[in-house]
Amino acid sequence: MIKRLGSRESWLRSREVHEMVITENMVASAKAAVPTVTDQAAAMQLSQCAKNLATSLAELRTASQKAHEACGPMEIDSALNTVQTLKNELQDAKMAAVDGQLKPLPGETLEKCTQDLGSTSKAVGSSMAQLLTCAAQGNEHYTGVAARETAQALKTLAQAARGVAASTTDPVAAHAMLDSARDVMEGSAMLIQEAKQALAAPGDADSQQRLAQVAKAVSHSLNNCVNCLPGQKDVDVALKSIGESSKKLLVDSLPPSSKSFQEAQSELNQAAADLNQSAGEVVHATRGQSGELAAASGKFSDDFDEFLDAGIEMAGQAQTKEDQIQVIGNLKSISMASSKLLLAAKSLSVDPGAPNAKNLLAAAARAVTESINQLITLCTQQAPGQKECDNALRELETVKGMLDNPNEPVSDLSYFDCIEGVMENSKVLGESMAGISQNAKTGDLLVFGECVGVASKALCGLTEAAAQAAYLVGISDPNSQAGQQGLVDPIQFARANQAIQMALDCSKTLVYTANLVKTIKALDGDFSEENRNKCRIATAPLIEAVENLTAFASNPDFVSIPAQISTEGSRAQEPILVAAKTMLESSSLLIKTARSLAINPKDPPTWSVLAGHSHTVSDSIKSLITSIRDKAPGQRECDFSIDGINRCIRDIEQASLAAVSQSLATRDDISVEALQEQLTSVVQEIGHLIDPIATAARGEAAQLGHKVMQLASYFEPLVLAAVGMASKTLDHQQQMTVLDQSKTLAESALQMLYAAKEGGGNPKASHTHDAITEAAQLMKEAVDDIMVTLNEAASEVGMVGGMVDSIAEAMSKLDEGTPPDPKGTFVDYQTTVVKYSKAIAVTAQEMMTKSVTNPEELGGLASQMTNDYGHLALQGRMAAATAEPEEIGFQIRTRVQELGHGCIFLVQKAGALQICPTDSYTKRELIECARAVTEKVSLVLSALQAGNKGTQACITAASAVSGIIADLDTTIMFATAGTLNAENNESFADHRENILKTAKALVEDTKLLVSGAASSQDKLAQAAQSSANTITQLAEVVKLGAASLGSDDPETQVVLINAIKDVAKALSDLIGATKGAASKPADDPSMYQLKGAAKVMVTNVTSLLKTVKAVEDEATRGTRALEATIEYIKQELTVFQSSEVPEKTSSPEESIRMTKGITMATAKAVAAGNSCRQEDVIATANLSRKAVADMLTACKQASYHPDVSEEVRERALRFGTECTLGYLELLEHVLLILQKPTPELKHQLASFSKRVAGAVTELIQSAEAMKGTEWVDPEDPTVIAETELLGAAASIEAAAKKLEQLKPRAKPKQADETLDFEEQILEAAKSIAAATSALVKSASAAQRELVAQGKVGAIPANAADDGQWSQGLISAARMVAAATSNLCEAANASVQGHASEEKLISSAKQVAASTAQLLVACKVKADHDSEAMRRLQAAGNAVKRASDNLVRAAQKAAFGKAEDDDVVVKTKFVGGIAQIIAAQEEMLKKERELEEARKKLAQIRQQQYKFLPTELREDEG
Repeated sequence: MIKRLGSRESWLRSREVHEMVITENMVASAKAAVPTVTDQAAAMQLSQCAKNLATSLAELRTASQKAHEACGPMEIDSALNTVQTLKNELQDAKMAAVDGQLKPLPGETLEKCTQDLGSTSKAVGSSMAQLLTCAAQGNEHYTGVAARETAQALKTLAQAARGVAASTTDPVAAHAMLDSARDVMEGSAMLIQEAKQALAAPGDADSQQRLAQVAKAVSHSLNNCVNCLPGQKDVDVALKSIGESSKKLLVDSLPPSSKSFQEAQSELNQAAADLNQSAGEVVHATRGQSGELAAASGKFSDDFDEFLDAGIEMAGQAQTKEDQIQVIGNLKSISMASSKLLLAAKSLSVDPGAPNAKNLLAAAARAVTESINQLITLCTQQAPGQKECDNALRELETVKGMLDNPNEPVSDLSYFDCIEGVMENSKVLGESMAGISQNAKTGDLLVFGECVGVASKALCGLTEAAAQAAYLVGISDPNSQAGQQGLVDPIQFARANQAIQMALDCSKTLVYTANLVKTIKALDGDFSEENRNKCRIATAPLIEAVENLTAFASNPDFVSIPAQISTEGSRAQEPILVAAKTMLESSSLLIKTARSLAINPKDPPTWSVLAGHSHTVSDSIKSLITSIRDKAPGQRECDFSIDGINRCIRDIEQASLAAVSQSLATRDDISVEALQEQLTSVVQEIGHLIDPIATAARGEAAQLGHKVMQLASYFEPLVLAAVGMASKTLDHQQQMTVLDQSKTLAESALQMLYAAKEGGGNPKASHTHDAITEAAQLMKEAVDDIMVTLNEAASEVGMVGGMVDSIAEAMSKLDEGTPPDPKGTFVDYQTTVVKYSKAIAVTAQEMMTKSVTNPEELGGLASQMTNDYGHLALQGRMAAATAEPEEIGFQIRTRVQELGHGCIFLVQKAGALQICPTDSYTKRELIECARAVTEKVSLVLSALQAGNKGTQACITAASAVSGIIADLDTTIMFATAGTLNAENNESFADHRENILKTAKALVEDTKLLVSGAASSQDKLAQAAQSSANTITQLAEVVKLGAASLGSDDPETQVVLINAIKDVAKALSDLIGATKGAASKPADDPSMYQLKGAAKVMVTNVTSLLKTVKAVEDEATRGTRALEATIEYIKQELTVFQSSEVPEKTSSPEESIRMTKGITMATAKAVAAGNSCRQEDVIATANLSRKAVADMLTACKQASYHPDVSEEVRERALRFGTECTLGYLELLEHVLLILQKPTPELKHQLASFSKRVAGAVTELIQSAEAMKGTEWVDPEDPTVIAETELLGAAASIEAAAKKLEQLKPRAKPKQADETLDFEEQILEAAKSIAAATSALVKSASAAQRELVAQGKVGAIPANAADDGQWSQGLISAARMVAAATSNLCEAANASVQGHASEEKLISSAKQVAASTAQLLVACKVKADHDSEAMRRLQAAGNAVKRASDNLVRAAQKAAFGKAEDDDVVVKTKFVGGIAQIIAAQEEMLKKERELEEARKKLAQIRQQQYKFLPTELREDEG
């Protein structure tokens, strides 16, 4: 049962490893395709399916990880069972083959099975090498993983081996294949068994030796299995033959040649031609059937043997020993190049899809040709120029294969490097062709040969650049898929392995290892058989290491992915390839023609042929350059995309115009939720493409077209979704926001495309890179803006799909391969993860509360949780990568992913509850989800604690100490207020011993804490917890001791509590330093910080002990308090002088305000020094602590304000330091006076206080400099004037607003003409109010102009003069404000029917009069031609016009009312006389009232005239 469970888990893990990447790519592709699907139903279904698949994938990953945790140790047994089963299956297949019953399965062919077996053999070798390494290191987890991968690779190998055996027609070959495969299975089973035993006994030498021997046997069996493939054995035979033939070159002396030089030269030339032709046949055979390669490799081996004999014969013709050695050296180079060619051919035939294999084969063939050419050049003596032509023809024939099918890169050249290479080589070729023709005519054949060589090299360079350019053009087509470079190149490893093997076989190696140096030196001194054997034995470990490395490099995870060029891409390649092939053909004909002309330059027809070939070469090169330039990658796509986005921008503009005119047609075929989801999806995809496009535009031309077309495809869906969403939005402002932000995004994308087109992917076009970066940043900002708008709109209606996607994406990144190099330690990431975890827990609790009280606020909380989890996942990934051991990191990742699932469920429930706030069932589910999130947060925290218990305990302890410090601050407040009393009748003596004992225990804890930084996490955790508990106890007993002193002596109480507070702060710093220094080396800077923090801790504990002992001694407790304060200030100054930036900033005013405390404390210190009373000294000590600490904090926070310059900051910090140092000297002098009071010392107190006062003055000036030019003196009369002007303007505006709210009183309709008078009153009053408001503001601007011109000082020297002017301006402004207020009241009363028109007229005239006074006050010192004065005059005229209009309207109404009043005259005589008498009485009464009113007005004016400034009196006079 256990084995079955382990096997099932192993199968699950193996399938998950293989399919997880495929599924993730499918999800990403589906999400990217959603915005481009025009069918709305299909798009929504695809989007939902992609989300469901992503969720299921995350759940599968979690389940797989849990299964792995449960069954991990059983993986080795499961793999062993699998291999045993495969062995039995192969045995059954062998029996079926013997009976002739072995048949291929459906779909199996010989070629397919051969390729499968060849490619799988690399995976088997790689996984076995990993298994060997992990078992040797004793890592059980990775050994199990490697065993599982080995078993899966062997399963594929066994299936391929069976298919080869069933498909071949040769029974012997089939039996050999099955036998070798069974040997592989048997050896692999032994290897896995030995690995299991090695894990049981790690470090056992015998076990390690057996493991190595079994691994070597398995590697040998695997090679035999591969060699059983058709054609492979023949290639191995050819390689072995070349190696045996090459041993002829190792003899000390060569036999003399028996042939003439001409015969030897002729044979060498013929052998060289045959070998070069055979090399081409080998290259061609790799593309055909397996039998072709066998025949081609055999022929190549035979031709090599003949060539080697001819070369040795030619070496025998050498006249000197040096020439002979040179020939032999060239023959060895040819031997090495031939072996590399066969090795590359073998690798390609086994795995035709291997990355870069075709290019390596072509390069090996070129190396053979070049080696042959070098030997021919050295050995032959032909007519000058002939051998150069032959060499050139061989080289051109070799490079021609590059142009056959350029679907792989042939070099590392970029597209623009290819253009430069073509231009440079074409220039060289043109010059060399002219040289060939010229020197052939003149007969200078030596120079002719040199020109031919240069032309050959230029043609090879042109061909290579053309092939690379064609490849880049092909993969740049949007329908093509570019290849991906692997981590390592296994072919290069294999070639290096072959080179080392051959060198060691020849015993000529330069491997500088400790084990080989002596044997190589001995071999070099005495080339005997004994020394050769010793060297062979010494090189065995090297060979084994190289073989293991080569096998490991063959892991499929490391290989590259070849490109897939589309049909359109192939068509784009054709012009380049045709031009390059024409160039090579015509160049070969030209060189052949030139070779004949070099022998017979007097042949006119041949010269005509040469000219024709030269013309063809020139035309083909021009065509090549034109074709490459016309096919520049990405340019056509950029133009197409720019046109498309321009059309989209026009569509958005049309929609915006329609929205403005309220004629935007509503889309009825889709819901607003679906449109919002579509818009969010497309904006996210656009955001994902910004960085890839910028990268491609700066240096990856081949990728530019792909990314640009992908970007452009999203803008049509963007416009459709944005316009549709706007059409369904009722709020006009929100409509325009969506359309405007969509347009901004499209415009920023357009700018990005223009910049990308100009950059073109050219890394050398650095002048365009800044524009690309700027455009990318603008585009990112546009994406962020529209995403904020969409998320806000979504959260308001309960749409949480985007949040769920964000959480799922963050979860998927937790398993994304190797994280970037960590910039911090585990402690740093642990602290951050704890912070975000707690924030998520707090948010979950708030969501529980809001679900009952305010469900509409759940959207914002869900968004906050989404953001927090994104940060948590990022930091959690880094924490898992830096955690030790690795199992802890795995656990952290798992717990963070589980928390992600909980957050998704909670966010979904929040969205559902927003849609239906009254659903009680959903509320209960939300509460359950919130509780689950809280529990999973605790699991994350426990995983972090398991990873680093010590640092986590430090974090917890630091938090506890921070709470203690806050509690002590509260206690100090109670003590200062005189309310800290003991509960019982206790004395301080009752607590002294307890305080001393607890303080000593804290010292011991401090020692353990410091030592814990360099020890285990468990010890560090114990020390941190113990120190937190001890400081808690110490704080409690000190508080009890302080309370026992009684509230009659609050200063002493504060001294004692300050002492324990200093200890708590020092402990907090020490815990932080310990956390930072944990697991660091002794020379790390954090260790020095730890030592400094420990020293401060000891100092503060010592100070506490001294304070405790001196508390009851009235003669010394003041002195003790002062000493403690001096030490405290020194520590605060150290913090102030550190480079650490404060967490928050404050205003310069705060810094200035805090200097008052220093001034008060200085006076207090001087008084205490003069009186020498202990009570005064204690009060000074307590006051000094707070004053200096507050000043330093405020000064540093103000200095680091963003608006403060570096120069002003340095100045403020310098004077803050000087002020503190001066105050310290003052306190130390007071301390000296207390110890030795003399009049001379007391007399010196004044000088110390003056130094402090000077530093405070400088500090205040520095703070004023921080404010800049906006600083003013609040006592300045000019400032007062401006303030009053602005206040008057504010009151006028308030009055105007009041008028706006007034409505005429309702009255019955009557047939008279005065119905509109009340409307006229209100309008006129409103006009006056607006005009006076503008007037006062203009006066304020004029006053500012006077200050700027210097006519009125900002801080006036003659306060009386300018102050008098300012008072005139102030009084005038107040009069305007008061008059306007009266006008508004009169208008209100008149409208309501409670006042007469005369009162309204009087108020309006008063406004006009006060306006005139304000104008006079401003004109006194102003420049009459200034802009401010002109505005002031215009405003005054507006007030006058508005007042006149109101007066005329009121007078007209009053006159009309008088005319319309009908007087009813009584007809009776007596009644008529009485009526006349009453009228005369009323007239006399009114005349008397008028006279009294005039006198009263004159008195008022006389009184006001006395207070007017001189300028106003003269002007009125």
